[in-house]
Amino acid sequence: MILPRSIRHLIEAFEKLPGIGPKTAQRLSFYLLHVPQEQLDEFAKAAENLKKNTVLCSLCFNVAETDPCPICGSQSRDKSIICVVEQPLDVLALEKSGSFKGNYHVLHGAISPLNNIGPDEIYIHQLLTRIKNQIEPVEEIILAMNPNMEGEATAMYISKRLGEIKSQNSKLIDLKITRLGQGLPTGADLEYADETTLSRALEGRREF
Repeated sequence: MILPRSIRHLIEAFEKLPGIGPKTAQRLSFYLLHVPQEQLDEFAKAAENLKKNTVLCSLCFNVAETDPCPICGSQSRDKSIICVVEQPLDVLALEKSGSFKGNYHVLHGAISPLNNIGPDEIYIHQLLTRIKNQIEPVEEIILAMNPNMEGEATAMYISKRLGEIKSQNSKLIDLKITRLGQGLPTGADLEYADETTLSRALEGRREF
């Protein structure tokens, strides 16, 4: 069967998305073929405006509609604690748990030599600069990367760099570096954990 060009192009576009294989791409394309045109137009407009109407917060690099983002701009958040996560979805998961009242820093990835992702490809340098330059002293950094090989490598690298900064800056000499504690199984992603598990992981965080 020779598919119309427009359907082939849509299938190819879906296949470029993570986790979408050829069969799923075909099913999604044919599903959209049968929805009302109005609904299809709304879907296309939402995709078109995805990047137009969002920005990266210049402080924490979370995705938001404003800069700074609502969390960084809030006066009720504890700016002395920064929770470092891999992805914006991790912020969403932690906010749903309701257990964390500090600020965040989103790396947008993790160190992965096999995928040619080093410290310079994610927002680690910006984190270190933020800690050194923040007017209100930072008292604790929570390393909330995923408990897998890449997450552990990223946590160890950041911890090492923070140790270097502490030795050079008397203002940060008492900076505590912690890692999420019990509750998160090895190999699990933060964004898929439930609220109770995340709350326990935050409460049981340990010195790193």
